[in-house]
Amino acid sequence: MREPLHALGHALLVLLYTSGVAWVLFNGPRIFGRMTSFWAPLAVLMLFVVSATIVGSLVLGRPILLYLDAKKNEALRFFGYTVGWLATLTLIVFLVRLWK
Repeated sequence: MREPLHALGHALLVLLYTSGVAWVLFNGPRIFGRMTSFWAPLAVLMLFVVSATIVGSLVLGRPILLYLDAKKNEALRFFGYTVGWLATLTLIVFLVRLWK
């Protein structure tokens, strides 16, 4: 029973992180003003790389460590739970968006 809740924690951290990034992107023009230089697309691409690294480590980090510790079934189960929770949270986000 601990494994699904642990995976839910990882999925919630992904949701929290992506919510923060979405907020910054949504409010970018108000926060940073109009950007017309090379630095704006560079900043967005760097944010993308950092985001991929953070989310990748939240989704794949523990399963990889478990796999390397020869706990293959546990690694696949944890990965499956995490992806399942992410899919559930994504569905909830879409339903909230449709409802409003």
